[in-house]
Amino acid sequence: MGLKKILFTLFITLNIIYSFAQNSTNNSDFWNNVRFGGGIGLGFTNNGFNGSISPSVIYQFNDQLAVGTSLNFNYAKFSDDKFLAYGGSVLSLFNPIPKLQLSTEFEQLRINRTLYTQTVTIEDNYWLPAFFVGIGYSTPNVTFGLRYDLLYNHKKSIYGNALMPFVRVYF
Repeated sequence: MGLKKILFTLFITLNIIYSFAQNSTNNSDFWNNVRFGGGIGLGFTNNGFNGSISPSVIYQFNDQLAVGTSLNFNYAKFSDDKFLAYGGSVLSLFNPIPKLQLSTEFEQLRINRTLYTQTVTIEDNYWLPAFFVGIGYSTPNVTFGLRYDLLYNHKKSIYGNALMPFVRVYF
């Protein structure tokens, strides 16, 4: 069910972007507004680490608003426990002033985790949604900031905590 949601979301996002391309009088104008890049994320706790990479594509409507889609890959290790996650997301970026970027991102990940206890090893696979709101310092191509997962579940999340730094780069 979760994979269908991801594919549907990616399809809708790409369809919206394609619609704008069809409505443009000059398709080269459309491609001038498409930016490729993505983000990396790191999270640290007392006993663990989380790292992520997210290649993405956005459509820059104007100097203030962009929307897009992203593929996500995450790895985390807390004590002996290991998490591997992959999936997709849709995101929106808003710059109310040139140096400030506000963002929202809905992410759906497939989690494969292995938990070790004193008596048993637990392997678990499930879908996990996340809804991030973020704020960052923005330059034309790079944004540094913090994002917060409003759906954070400490028992299931791959992320060490709900608040994590990010770096986004778009060209």
